[in-house]
Amino acid sequence: MNKNLLKSLGPGLLWAGAAVGVSHLVQSTRAGANYGFYLVGLVILVNLIKYPFFEFAPRYAAATGESLIDAYHRIGKWAINLYAFLTFSTMFTIQAAVTLVTAGLIKNILHTNMHIATISFILLILTLLLLWIGKYSLLDKFIKIIIIALSISTLIAVISAAIHPVTTSDPSQLRIFNWTSTVDIAFLIALAGWMPAPIDVAVWHSYWSVEKQTQTGYRPDLHSALLDFKIGYFGTMLLAVGFLSLGALLMYQSGATFSSKGGVFAGQLISLYTTTIGQWAYLVIAIAAFTTMFSTTLTCLDAYSKVLKPTTGYLFPALSTKTLNRFGIFWLLVVVAGALLLIFKFSKNMKQMVDLATTLSFVSAPVLAYLNYKAVHLSNVPDKYKPDTFLKILAQVSIVILGVFSLGYVIWRFFW
Repeated sequence: MNKNLLKSLGPGLLWAGAAVGVSHLVQSTRAGANYGFYLVGLVILVNLIKYPFFEFAPRYAAATGESLIDAYHRIGKWAINLYAFLTFSTMFTIQAAVTLVTAGLIKNILHTNMHIATISFILLILTLLLLWIGKYSLLDKFIKIIIIALSISTLIAVISAAIHPVTTSDPSQLRIFNWTSTVDIAFLIALAGWMPAPIDVAVWHSYWSVEKQTQTGYRPDLHSALLDFKIGYFGTMLLAVGFLSLGALLMYQSGATFSSKGGVFAGQLISLYTTTIGQWAYLVIAIAAFTTMFSTTLTCLDAYSKVLKPTTGYLFPALSTKTLNRFGIFWLLVVVAGALLLIFKFSKNMKQMVDLATTLSFVSAPVLAYLNYKAVHLSNVPDKYKPDTFLKILAQVSIVILGVFSLGYVIWRFFW
């Protein structure tokens, strides 16, 4: 591995830290537990369809030294206004969903009777303080080790489950995905919404890439920037298949179903590992799962406060630099307050909260995909950094697919 590549590594792994959360631990595992391996092809397909729009983030940052927020501003005021609207529409539900799952893990690991909403409150306040005093960089380095540990644990668990799958149910009683079922289609939309992550995370990735460039004083070449991204992207895709496999091998034919209560769900999730690896692994898996979700909770809150500050500057250009610098903590407080309001409303049903957040991301995906496509074709992007013909065609086809399904869902959900 050459020196330049080592300088480039980081943003892609940070992206993976944000991605491996609800979409993997919750939605992928539920997909396997509910429908066996039926949806594994969809998981892979969604990853491929969304690939261009996440890839455009490090591509644009490497080409220009700017984030996608700057690109949206270059596209036009309508673009930055639209991005701000979509962010405001989804950020509270996304933050609330990842916090609830993390709180559920804490509740199960500590075997506490404390209400999950109270745990969420404490968790968000501690996260806020951690970001406020600027100790995130140390935790970020530790998180990367934990994600590797979780990946290895998942691989071992899947292999063990494949050797000794659970087959106790009557095959005739197994649940089969029904394309005419409202419940099944709703789950499909929720699964696709955050697989492998909301497209919003592409904006975060571009921002982290610019921060990395500022930190190191080095702008990576396109090859190095994309290799860093691909390691994180395709690694998370394999993890998604791994979590789905665990659900399919250990729960689909057992007759068991996942609880909608956060604490109970967390216990079921951890037991998938201990059932295959052994009870001795409980502490390791519990810490890895919690730290992974806590990383997602922390990363989301950190990212929202960072990307909303320059967004605010573009929305209100008359603001002074001194005033704008105060908006970092302002947005931290706003996101925490909004997430807590939703948590106290939906805390009794984690599944409902997660499905709401993932569905909102699904509906907004084609809009953000189009903006990212426009970004890498701006005049400030040198020709050698622009997508090749294959990637360009894939992006165009993917935008159409995402748009058709998003529009179809809205019609089906509200007008059918």
